[in-house]
Formats: sequence, C-alpha cells, structure tokens
Amino acid sequence: MVALTANGYVVSRPLSREAYDLEATDPLGNHARYQVKTISRRSDRRNELVVYATKGRGQRYSQSDFDYIIGVLGDEGAVPRVFLMENRCLREYWASEARAAKRWVELPIELNRELLKQNEGAGA
Repeated sequence: MVALTANGYVVSRPLSREAYDLEATDPLGNHARYQVKTISRRSDRRNELVVYATKGRGQRYSQSDFDYIIGVLGDEGAVPRVFLMENRCLREYWASEARAAKRWVELPIELNRELLKQNEGAGA
C-alpha cells in the first residue's frame, strides 16, 4: 500500500473475501486489482528473484482473479523493494536482478514529491 500511495495511486482493500489483496486507481485514472506476494531469493539459482503466485492448494491464479502482482523483496538490513508485474497466470515469476529491472516495474516507497506538486497546481 505504501509503494502505491507514494506513487500517486488511490488504494483500498476489499471489504469481502476476494482473490486480490488491494484495489487501486493510478494517477491516470486506471483502476486495477492487485495480489501482494513475497519475493524470495533462490540461492540454488544464483540468487535469482522468484515470486510464487499460487492459491492455497498450489493452483495458479486466473486472469479474472486480479490484474497485477505486487512483489515485495525484503532483504535483511535493506529498505524493502516493491515490484509490479502483470498477472500472466503463471505459478512462478522468475528474474535475475538485471532482468527484473527490465521486465518488472519497481515502485519506490519514498513519497513522490513531484507528483504532489503537480496535484497542488491542479487544485487537488
């Protein structure tokens, strides 16, 4: 929630039990549903990043469950990193750090002050 809010999204949680964790509207007005997952490092795969994206019984999610996955990487002693990726209905999403930088969108958790200045100028 922090990463989305810091980047100008309006975020809410569903009131009922859903397949997604968050709903949000981006600064351009696009609405989407998000599933939040932990990103792990696999030491047996050169520390590649992996998101296990399955339901409780190991079933893959469908396109109708949510639109995007938010992966949170919490390396010990480091500021958490948050990545956004499309739901491609996979059980696992793998990437090296270099490929993640190209294939996934990293959302900073720091407040985007430029976005606030733009909103103030627009009367928001």
